[in-house]
Amino acid sequence: MKVVFRILLVVIVFVLVYMCIQSILTSINFEKQEKIRREAIVERLINIRDAQIGYKNVYGVYAGNFDELKKFLSEKKLPFLIKEGELTDEQLKAGMTEQEAVKKGIIKRDTNWVLSKDTLLGPNFDVVSINKVPGFENSTFLLDTATISSSSGYTVPVFEACVPYDVYLGDLDPQLLFNLKDKMKKMNRYLGLRVGSITEINNNAGNWEQF
Repeated sequence: MKVVFRILLVVIVFVLVYMCIQSILTSINFEKQEKIRREAIVERLINIRDAQIGYKNVYGVYAGNFDELKKFLSEKKLPFLIKEGELTDEQLKAGMTEQEAVKKGIIKRDTNWVLSKDTLLGPNFDVVSINKVPGFENSTFLLDTATISSSSGYTVPVFEACVPYDVYLGDLDPQLLFNLKDKMKKMNRYLGLRVGSITEINNNAGNWEQF
């Protein structure tokens, strides 16, 4: 009887150790995957922010959907200043301006018109993918715009682009995902990654930059 009890005790200890190790490994994997996916998504959200800022600089408002944003990036051309030469310290001290230096042929300043995509995101950026969640190409970011009144009475156009945790972490451990969402709820934070906001003026900040 004692032998059987000892065997059962060993088995129970083994199972508990195994479960403990599995729990630790699951937690480590969750944190690793969350970090990898977050970095890729944050990079894409920054791309969206840069594109939206460029759009607003031209039209005075943000693009209301990704089709408008893609068309802007693919078709609209923006001025790009090419600089050759710089004023020396002596010329600056003498009060010479860039305009005077250009007229005298000391330096060159030429304006070329290039696609907004090339200026804002680089020539190799794939415009078609800007609305797709990296690693989850069948899922897309949510995009919305609004107009908010500032404390000084001015109306300010705002936008937000976001993706919920459930989209890019939904295939990981459900309990750890629940814990993360519960933590964010208690902190009154968005349950996912987001850039900009349609409920407050936050200078297009990403919520990863506010932690």
